[in-house]
Amino acid sequence: MADELTKVTQYDESNIQVLEGLEPVRKRPGMYIGSTDERGLHHLVTEIVDNSIDEALAGYCTEISVTILKDGSVQVMDNGRGIPTGIHPKEGVSAAELVLTKLHAGGKFGGGGYKISGGLHGVGLSVVNALSSTLLVDIFQKGEHYHQEYHRGVPTGRLEVVGKIDKTGTCVTFTPDEQIFDTTIFNYDTLKVRLRELAFLNKGLVIKIEDQREGQEQHNDFVFEGGINEFVQELTASKECVFDKPIYVDKIYSYKLKNENGEMVPAQCEIEVSFQYIDTYSENIHTYANNIRTEEGGKHLEGFKNAIAKIINDYAINNRMIKDTQKMSGEDTREGLVAVVSVKVEEPQFEGQTKTKLGNDEIRTYTTKAVTEAFDIYLEEHPRHAKELINKCLLSQKAREAARNAREATRRKSVLESTALPGKLADCSEKDPSVCEIFIVEGDSAGGSAKQGRDRRFQAILPLRGKILNVEKVREAKALENAEIQSMITAFGCGIGAECDLSKLRYDKIVCMTDADVDGAHIRILLLTFLFRFMRPLVEQGHVYIAQPPLYKVQRGKKETYCYSDDELNRDLELNGSKGAEVQRYKGLGEMDPEQLWDTTMDPEHRTLLQVKIDDAIQANEIFDMLMGDRPELRREFIDQNAELVKNLDI
Repeated sequence: MADELTKVTQYDESNIQVLEGLEPVRKRPGMYIGSTDERGLHHLVTEIVDNSIDEALAGYCTEISVTILKDGSVQVMDNGRGIPTGIHPKEGVSAAELVLTKLHAGGKFGGGGYKISGGLHGVGLSVVNALSSTLLVDIFQKGEHYHQEYHRGVPTGRLEVVGKIDKTGTCVTFTPDEQIFDTTIFNYDTLKVRLRELAFLNKGLVIKIEDQREGQEQHNDFVFEGGINEFVQELTASKECVFDKPIYVDKIYSYKLKNENGEMVPAQCEIEVSFQYIDTYSENIHTYANNIRTEEGGKHLEGFKNAIAKIINDYAINNRMIKDTQKMSGEDTREGLVAVVSVKVEEPQFEGQTKTKLGNDEIRTYTTKAVTEAFDIYLEEHPRHAKELINKCLLSQKAREAARNAREATRRKSVLESTALPGKLADCSEKDPSVCEIFIVEGDSAGGSAKQGRDRRFQAILPLRGKILNVEKVREAKALENAEIQSMITAFGCGIGAECDLSKLRYDKIVCMTDADVDGAHIRILLLTFLFRFMRPLVEQGHVYIAQPPLYKVQRGKKETYCYSDDELNRDLELNGSKGAEVQRYKGLGEMDPEQLWDTTMDPEHRTLLQVKIDDAIQANEIFDMLMGDRPELRREFIDQNAELVKNLDI
């Protein structure tokens, strides 16, 4: 037995594996594109488009086209210089084949090919190649049309000239590998949102997208001569603004940076910022570095925030609107702020391959300088707007103080109670948050069925009494007065706003389980609005879900079948016949007994949960503002445009 164990656990030089070429990508795709779900699938397109954008940043590309072809593959074409086609002196293959088959091969390391680039690691194009069942590359260069084909990352032949052509550029056509991805069906709207964003970030660049799939034909062309200034104008188009137009600054700064040899060499960065204040209670700041969305911010965001807080406080003090001891916090000066901060920098320092946070210290300095100069001049030249803004910030300061007192009062109340948890919460016995889940249900009837039907080991139930407050229309202090909101905050345990700490979260899954009617839908959007505005990290990290209770029960004798949509019901009746079938339409969860609720909606083995995701934070922000904000005309317009999509209408 000891000998057998020795053989099994033997570890020597024979156990060391070397993955050649693109094998590491196919072996561990998540390391390179984040995931193999729909998000990872669309990231493939982004990787190729980013290469074309880099050509635009270098001044050689003016148009990019993305096409979903009839067979579901994607084609990305630009009119840049084209991938180099000559034979690489060290590798003995064409430069094009090298960047398509070798990780960390590219023209973005030494600054010779690109001074400013979003791609740093030389893995983008090769990763797409590795994760595609087929990839075709066409290069237009020096009057020649070059072509090469690949199958799962392996070339089927050499790069060769197939004709003459009088244009330049690169065209990559690829089919995602169904052996790798959960789905290989591209979503037009997902791609459209990102490409439109890139058009805003690169003023004057033409970006086109087309869907050629049968029955889904559509196309959009994007070009914004005003760049991010148009971006901010669009984000604030339906709002009441403090300024007549956004404050815009676009500056280029020269400085020195250390190269790979330790030498100080000249470098440049471009700081482009546009911002406006509107009549809302939340801030909405979007930051980018070399066209990459920096979701976690970084030095450019720090520099921007520092400039905003300093200029507003200095103006208020100098004009005797506040005393030195009454300085407003950064949060006070950013209430209702809508901004886009885009920087272009040589040798950007991102945190990891995900590129979600910029780390260049010099960018903080130059962002602060650029915004300070522009903002200072604007306030001095527009005293009426300056006074209105200062008063808005002072009102925010008072409201924030009231909210802080409300939070402290809530904490003190919790400490004095016999238990820190809400009395109506039916908690679970498991103490490991990673396996626990809480169902937010509507009313005592549904709450009673859920409490009886649940698995008490890991499922908690929190019934709500009626509809919670619409937090889109109130400040934090007012929201914290709502008993149902207090109950959720206490039950979740992670805090709210800037104090939201997911390490203290008591449940891994927060499930909104409401009735399948209009009231249930309204309660669900109220819950999602609260979570998005006050506990956004919960949504961003994938902790929020929507339960899918059945709409119908079909009874045939002792056999019960549950249908979750009208289409599913129709298929059941067509397949099994309607004779002798009793169809019950569920209007509320309280109509189901505990066993039925468990079988259909709560049992992890059989239920369907929809995870709430924020694929596009900008669009999510606009939707919540439209559906739950103070502008009813926007909701009427939305209803007019989407009325024909309604399937279940309670009258």
